[in-house]
Amino acid sequence: MTDNNPSPASPAARTPLTLLGTGAMGTALARAWLAAGHPVTVWNRTAARAEALAADGATVAASAAEAVAANRLVIVCLLDDASVGEALQDAGLSGRDVVNLTTGTPGEGRSRAAWAQARGARFLDAGIMAVPPMIGHRESGAYVFYSGSADLFEEHRATLAVPADVRYVGADPGFAALHDVALLSGMYGMFAGISHAFALIRREDIAPGDFAPLLEGWLNAMAGAVHETADKLTSGDYTKNVVSNLAMQVQAGQRTLLRTADEQGVSRELLLPFLDLMKRRLDAGHGDEDTTGVIDLLAVPPATA
Repeated sequence: MTDNNPSPASPAARTPLTLLGTGAMGTALARAWLAAGHPVTVWNRTAARAEALAADGATVAASAAEAVAANRLVIVCLLDDASVGEALQDAGLSGRDVVNLTTGTPGEGRSRAAWAQARGARFLDAGIMAVPPMIGHRESGAYVFYSGSADLFEEHRATLAVPADVRYVGADPGFAALHDVALLSGMYGMFAGISHAFALIRREDIAPGDFAPLLEGWLNAMAGAVHETADKLTSGDYTKNVVSNLAMQVQAGQRTLLRTADEQGVSRELLLPFLDLMKRRLDAGHGDEDTTGVIDLLAVPPATA
């Protein structure tokens, strides 16, 4: 009986692959594929890092070109886009399937896709939503965004799913990086708020450990706002189901936030950029909205030549 849907660890899915880059993330990826039975050829600019994987069963190539020649599926996990171009410049890419796990920008993903395709390769760009210790552990929640060649993704889906869950986000090669950076940007905004909140209580007789669950609970309760924002952006109606309108937030709430920061001896610098945008939106006559309109102030169309 033929298994038409092999699991990532089944013999039918053990595709041989090449991995360029064996830093912390590359090593974690390599070990996950090796543990699942995939033949893996590795290369790293600092050879000792690649040699360490030989004990796990990897074949170590002397050059990037040699590693690329070893297998059709080529995974790249290097420092940046420039290092990808440098590593692959002397490699024969015709007929190869290149999957770029190197962190980059949407523009770099699109340019690298065109570069690879001009050399006869199919191409996927990716954005890893995980840190190395999460790789290879299904329960960790790790996943990777992929965009670019749909045919390449479908053919190698099972192999790509071995180290982390996979999420294909479109044929545009820039979309994986865009999703990655958009989520990370939201994360850093949250970190900014967390930092300001802890700074407010820092000099008081309030234990950070006691305050932490209160902050976590509040942030979790507010997280549902992402769906409300998406709904408003889709409908174009920023006044729909508004609970705290912009006028109230700017005219009353902002004053309290800023005065409290001053009283506690805490810098306003993490709050001011967003509060200033809210005031600009209010001054433009949108007091009955919530904060969704701030997005339109940020998403300024690029200047035309």
